[in-house]
Amino acid sequence: MPIPDFQTMMLPFLQLASDGEEHSIHEAVDALAEQFSLTEEEKTRLIPSGQPKFYNRVGWTRTHLKKAGLLDYPKRGYFIITAQGKEVLQSSPERINMGYLRQFPEYNEFRATTHVPDTDNGTQVEDDADKLTPEEALEEAYQKIREDLADEVLQAVIKSTPGFFEKLVVELLVKMGYGGSRRDAARAVGGSGDEGIDGIIDEDQLGLDTIYIQAKKWQEGSTVGRPEIQKFVGALQGQRSKKGIFITTTKFSDEAKRYAANIDTKIVLINGTRLASLMIDHNVGVSSETTYEIKRLDSDYFGELIDHV
Repeated sequence: MPIPDFQTMMLPFLQLASDGEEHSIHEAVDALAEQFSLTEEEKTRLIPSGQPKFYNRVGWTRTHLKKAGLLDYPKRGYFIITAQGKEVLQSSPERINMGYLRQFPEYNEFRATTHVPDTDNGTQVEDDADKLTPEEALEEAYQKIREDLADEVLQAVIKSTPGFFEKLVVELLVKMGYGGSRRDAARAVGGSGDEGIDGIIDEDQLGLDTIYIQAKKWQEGSTVGRPEIQKFVGALQGQRSKKGIFITTTKFSDEAKRYAANIDTKIVLINGTRLASLMIDHNVGVSSETTYEIKRLDSDYFGELIDHV
């Protein structure tokens, strides 16, 4: 089954604590993973910060229950049910979610200070966005911004001149670590023609090996087929080379991709979507507007303070 959202786990989490004993967050993760029949892959799937997604969601489940006064933290990494939490379980709720927790004043204060969006009518209905943890919501928003930016970048590349496209490819390859200096790369790659460039570039700064490049700035909607790749492979064989990069502003046909994957010559195909993504990753044609730094509690720091008390 899919990984449950953090609200779905609220009632099972509280039930786990119903014995009144102290439990660790790791116990909760293991018990809930078993209850929801998660696979090993689902338990270890990571979010961009590097934390397991399921662990992250269980952590936020615990946070919301604690903010509502249903749990308490007796010591670092542990939780215990409160009297208020026991009362909630005694009322036998069918489901606990963010709307349900609104009945507790301390939870409303938490939501007000953290700007958590309201749910419809307050009890059982929650917005899809509320199913995401803050980290997941931030990642989703980031990916949407990135997709929009990639589309803008690609459209700008398509509208550029062949000469500008040549400079762009050189700049990107240098930023990716090829060709040594930009000046060296500019000498290695050159000769525009047919709205593209063809040339060679050093694979490393010492020039121990070279990579042949072909770049085609084609209009949106066109497709690079197998014949174009075959011609490029033939040119590589003429140079006794087995490495090449084919860059295009459009896409490759399935036949072209199968051909490139099944030959001895190593051909890397970079379509327009991947080209735009690489430009964003390596800051070519884009600039940073806003930076958000996500921080977490340094448990070692507070543990050291506690040990010296």
